[in-house]
Amino acid sequence: MGRRTRTHAVQAAALLLAFLHLHVAAAADPPFSCGAASGAPYCDRKLPMERRAADLVSKLSLEEKISQLGDESPAVARLGVPAYKWWSEALHGVAWSKGMHLDGPLRAATSFPQVILTAASFNPHLWYRIGQAIGREARGVYNNGQAEGLTLWAPNINVFRDPRWGRGQETPGEDPAMTGKYAAVFVRGVQGYGMSGATNSSDLEASACCKHFTAYDLDNWKGVTRFAFDAKVTEQDLADTYNPPFKSCVEDGGASGIMCSYNRVNGVPTCADHNLLSKTARGDWSFNGYITSDCDAVAIIHDVQGYAKAPEDAVADVLKAGMDVNCGGYIQTHGVSAYRQGKITGEDIDRALRNLFAIRMRLGLFNGNPKYNRYGNIGADQVCNKEHQDLALQAAQDGIVLLKNHAGALPLSKSKLSSSSIAVIGPNGNNASLLLGNYFGPPCISVTPFQALQGYVKDARFVQGCNAAVCNVSDIGEAVHAATSADYVVLFMGLDQDQEKEEVDRLDLGLPGMQESLVNKVADAAKKPVILVLLCGGPVDVTFAKNNPKIGAIVWAGYPGQAGGIAIAQVLFGEHNPGGRLPVTWYPKEFTAVPMTDMRMRADPSTGYPGRTYRFYKGKTVYSFGYGLSYSKYSHRFASRGTKPPSMSGIGGLKATASAAGTVSYDVEEMGAEACDRLRFPAVVRVQNHGPMDGRHPVLLFLRWPNATDGRPASQLIGFQSVHLKAEEAAHVEFEVSPCKHLSRAAEDGRKVIDQGSHFLKVGDDEFELSFMA
Repeated sequence: MGRRTRTHAVQAAALLLAFLHLHVAAAADPPFSCGAASGAPYCDRKLPMERRAADLVSKLSLEEKISQLGDESPAVARLGVPAYKWWSEALHGVAWSKGMHLDGPLRAATSFPQVILTAASFNPHLWYRIGQAIGREARGVYNNGQAEGLTLWAPNINVFRDPRWGRGQETPGEDPAMTGKYAAVFVRGVQGYGMSGATNSSDLEASACCKHFTAYDLDNWKGVTRFAFDAKVTEQDLADTYNPPFKSCVEDGGASGIMCSYNRVNGVPTCADHNLLSKTARGDWSFNGYITSDCDAVAIIHDVQGYAKAPEDAVADVLKAGMDVNCGGYIQTHGVSAYRQGKITGEDIDRALRNLFAIRMRLGLFNGNPKYNRYGNIGADQVCNKEHQDLALQAAQDGIVLLKNHAGALPLSKSKLSSSSIAVIGPNGNNASLLLGNYFGPPCISVTPFQALQGYVKDARFVQGCNAAVCNVSDIGEAVHAATSADYVVLFMGLDQDQEKEEVDRLDLGLPGMQESLVNKVADAAKKPVILVLLCGGPVDVTFAKNNPKIGAIVWAGYPGQAGGIAIAQVLFGEHNPGGRLPVTWYPKEFTAVPMTDMRMRADPSTGYPGRTYRFYKGKTVYSFGYGLSYSKYSHRFASRGTKPPSMSGIGGLKATASAAGTVSYDVEEMGAEACDRLRFPAVVRVQNHGPMDGRHPVLLFLRWPNATDGRPASQLIGFQSVHLKAEEAAHVEFEVSPCKHLSRAAEDGRKVIDQGSHFLKVGDDEFELSFMA
């Protein structure tokens, strides 16, 4: 930022950061086992991890074993095992939680944008770097003696299926392939792996946990709660929508944790589903880690769902299904009686404990003082460091989406506004806490959008206009007066955590209360077309603003984190060229006629059911998935139009089958990994920035079939990369296309198949045809 844009608020934030780094003396040594004098096999770092964990478990009494099966696991003093807290949060930065304490010498952590905005960058390298920063800061807090655990219950990788879901803000959006990619690279960053390559390291910087497994995307809608909800899901939808992100999290990310969800799926609580936890995750995906319940989910299996007839039955159901630790004290309370009643065996208990202690050992907590182990050099000075704070700013910049820019309303001119006046209006314009979303910790800096804009304009005035996002009390008259007396107007509207969050789903998709009226009246009164900035996680129907010429531009800024105010100001004034794209469809208000409880993805024309997400939805949209404008103009074309995938005829013994609709297809599992590898081919895209500004641009590669029969999606994102191009610069972007992975579809029984015939690759307005024949 230049001198004129260095606001008092930013300067104050810099002073605060300096203060934090002058006061980061260690609070205490972190808890650990196996000091120098210990000779127990479980402390022998030369032994395999499984043997070490089994040795420790064998030394525990029944009561001690059961005590370790809750998220607050007490110390076993006679063996030198300290207490451990499994529950720590780090969705978009180290957050307040039972296991992390930002109330000592360290009192803040880098607060990155809420996940839905970070996802809008379509930049996996950025996602990975954020995971790296979070893992490093978590370890720094632990090494500073301000944590009792390093098992971070993030990321949330449920597909954002319904726009009303209060927790959609926590997710990477509605596309399962994109969500799976986010899961894999974020987990790799947190755990200390490289962005690609092996994930079987025995050492973990921190442990990531993919949640909530599975088909969980309803919290509290019209009296239906997540605790009682039974999600009716087809095998087809499980295979191509709900489960793929978790598969990617495990297979590509090497996640060391999974959280099973509150809800039932087809009648069975997910935490009690052996097919889900043991057969699918541990068996089919080779998951190697621990499985935790969501908090009090085991109790709910008995107390709310009535699936278990007695508390001991609930304990037996989850342990035999493959769950390892209960968030809550239910197993600790009822585990001994479940064992004595013969409902669980010693091996059920020991299996879970071996998984749990193996994770603690992989974190280095049984190797002596962690300060002197592999990650011992990560100190308090790594928390809120400049690199991480710069990354938080970049993430906010790259995620912001420009939805409308009529007649060049943006960017604003710094030279013109320096001597002009600006009115900043709206409940989200001058409250830094609203920038953070949910699951946050105290941020390193705190700068509101209004404070950031003051650095660009000498005469800036703020009017709240509404009491809060709910906007059931407003002062439209004061807002209109401010608009008529200012040269420029920026409105900060949208939602807040009273409108959307955990346990709060929305009932409608419009702006709450009197917000729409306020926006329209201010726009009518203003001298020039106004700028509307939306702070929200879930989509809102702003058709009225999209069609109103008095509203010159619309910007979606999600919940942009600690640097969000600065990033918004930089985008509005052209110091950053927006390149974000929507990771979720923005539906019209009428979509609320669709019950949130209907889990079907595919449309049903016979009943008028419109389907969900860009892949299957057949109705009108306000803005489409992948939509986003820029201050530059970009073009795309395939540079490898003549590319042809290898023929299926080269795969010996392959049998084709025909569906009821007459489609001929090949079973991917029958083809095998070797044959699938032989079918891979490159797709090269030439992308050019035609100016006038440098910018970062996401290149999205889609698959389209000639028709949507047999349950095919209308289109499917199969690859994406983010490329930075100078004005007038062109570059070639190469995608590796795997037909088995990218060109297959889920059959009704959940099998993945590749159809004979035409497939189209599409980027921007360009596409070319591929044909698979026998």
